[in-house]
Amino acid sequence: MSEKNSGLSEKNSIVSSLVRMIVVLTTMVGFVAGGVSAAPAAEADVFDSCTHSGCAEAYSSNSIWSSKGYPSTRGWVSWPDGQCNFAGGVHRNAEGQLPAGHSYLEFDVTPRACGAARQSYRLVLDRTTGVVYFSPNHYGDFYRM
Repeated sequence: MSEKNSGLSEKNSIVSSLVRMIVVLTTMVGFVAGGVSAAPAAEADVFDSCTHSGCAEAYSSNSIWSSKGYPSTRGWVSWPDGQCNFAGGVHRNAEGQLPAGHSYLEFDVTPRACGAARQSYRLVLDRTTGVVYFSPNHYGDFYRM
């Protein structure tokens, strides 16, 4: 009988260890998943008016994009003086920096040769409200125009 009890004790010890391991793993997964889903949206500064040194260029660019009807497809667009500018298509607001539930388009500010490297200045059009934002640092900050 003591051999039988010894075998049961060993099995109980193994089961107990497995249960503890499952509890620890479940807790870890819950913590990681909970931490990801509970992470706050990225914080960007959104200013009520355009006071950045690049705002004059942004206003000029916005005027031209407006005259072109704010194209919604992504790609290079002919610009005055034989240059091009880039329409970025849909801005997804993935970081939640602008009002949620709105529809956005993005546009480059500075014209250049077609196919040239893009810079960080962007315009973001809120198609829901018509408000245009200027971001001088690739969506780090937004200035309402």
